Amino acid sequence: MELVNPLAEHYAANITSKEEELLLQINERTTTEHAHPHMLSGHVQGKVLTFLSTMLQPRYILEIGTFTGYSALCLAEGLAPGGELHTIELRQEDADTASTNFSNSTFGKQVHLHVGNAMEIIPQLDFEWDLVFMDADKTGYLDYYELVVPRLSNRGIIIADNVLFHGQVLEEDIKGKNAKAIHAFNEHVANDKRTEQVLLTVRDGLLLIKKKAQ
Repeated sequence: MELVNPLAEHYAANITSKEEELLLQINERTTTEHAHPHMLSGHVQGKVLTFLSTMLQPRYILEIGTFTGYSALCLAEGLAPGGELHTIELRQEDADTASTNFSNSTFGKQVHLHVGNAMEIIPQLDFEWDLVFMDADKTGYLDYYELVVPRLSNRGIIIADNVLFHGQVLEEDIKGKNAKAIHAFNEHVANDKRTEQVLLTVRDGLLLIKKKAQ
């Protein structure tokens, strides 16, 4: 299902501030060399991540799903002085690519890459998160959410990607385990009395979540 008119997407990309040179290189290499380039956040969504991070100026960022490192570097632009970004990638090949990209960035020393199962790694990271970006296996979203909500700072925000899942969650009869998992996650968040949220129809859907004011 085509969620956004291609002409509107093209127009948005033309109006949106251009990518920094390293991000442009990562975008182009991922698009031409990776078997699954659609997993990249990309130009417009990347700028959304940068804007949100810059406004929040997080001390600690958690990213679940590194891929080739594009989104991590977008988020890192908003880090507070001395801040840290911890990103988790399951696939070693993508982690190796991301590591090279991080080493070429001015944020390299602030980005900490963890390779392995996020469900095992997240409990080992003893931080209060100001910003969390979830862009990993869709069947794990609900579990990741439950792990990070108790560790979210009072001003913290969770950003969950792909919450429209190619439009499949809009179908009357939702098929496929990933679409079903995303729909269940969206419903769970919508009914969680601890948090409030807004769904942005950017690209494949971004769900912004924060704790309710006490």
